[in-house]
Amino acid sequence: MKWATPKALLRILAVLLLLAGGITYMTAMPGRSFSGPLPTLTPEESRLATALEGHVRQLAGRIGGRSVVAHRGLAQAVTYVAEQFAAAGLACRTQSFEVLGVPCRNLSVEIPGDTRHDEIVVIGAHYDSVLSDPAANDNASGIAVLLELARLSAGTKPERTLRFVAFVNEEPPYFQTEQMGSLVYARACKARGDKITAMLSLETMGCYSDAEGSQSYPRPFNLLYPSRGNFIGFIGNLGSRALVRQCIGSFRAQAHFPSEGGAIPGGVPGVAWSDHWAFWQVGYPAIMVTDTAPFRYPHYHQDTDTPDKLDYGHLARVTAGLRAVLADLSGGQ
Repeated sequence: MKWATPKALLRILAVLLLLAGGITYMTAMPGRSFSGPLPTLTPEESRLATALEGHVRQLAGRIGGRSVVAHRGLAQAVTYVAEQFAAAGLACRTQSFEVLGVPCRNLSVEIPGDTRHDEIVVIGAHYDSVLSDPAANDNASGIAVLLELARLSAGTKPERTLRFVAFVNEEPPYFQTEQMGSLVYARACKARGDKITAMLSLETMGCYSDAEGSQSYPRPFNLLYPSRGNFIGFIGNLGSRALVRQCIGSFRAQAHFPSEGGAIPGGVPGVAWSDHWAFWQVGYPAIMVTDTAPFRYPHYHQDTDTPDKLDYGHLARVTAGLRAVLADLSGGQ
């Protein structure tokens, strides 16, 4: 048997060190994920859980399918989101375009910043569904969190401007096409010269499990992350690494809930699967906050994605943690 030469061994060692360094660069996050029994919901978190469930049941239960195909539901969802923004005392702006003769609308509200008002933090979620599916987790859960974060932020005085946006047409067949609502929106922001310092896409957030094997990943990330799907994920591409680290660091410092994060090449399956992708296309830093969707949730893009499948207590804990993240991103409130 012929042994490798010293030069060959050095090359192998160098490659291994590069791989280890790359993996560390992508996956090492500040702070530690919370572990152990979750604390009892606070009164505010209990109220949040009730409100979140109410939003999901309205969108995915009473309204149901909301897409260009299910256009009546799409219009009803627009009305509901606009009414909820108004109830929080926030003036709603509409960006409209048509697809196959159906009106499609992005809805947004702003809380103006004080000392750095030209710098904008965008929090977004899509309200449309796959065809006529109820889409409770994907993505009524994200819209529910968006509405509650907007309500909680109303009346505050952040240093940076906070902008909450409900996007249309994230789902196929419009995903990553010219008709994708968030791409239409992000391009308009870039054309206006909006200085967006951070974008958070709230995507499929309501499924959690402590069961062993409840979480999967694209290889080789299955070797690096937990096998229990009991955490919220903060995911970005390599260009948004600083934002991923800032958000998860803030979340871990203030929330008593498990969290995992990664700044991973955008071509890895799942990394670009939401509205943050649109903001990458025009050069804005953006991340996704998610329960990892099909890597955990068995009802993803199925007609069984109904409101009874979600854990509203865990979703409330995540929402409370994200409220602290927004306070950090906007410069304190």
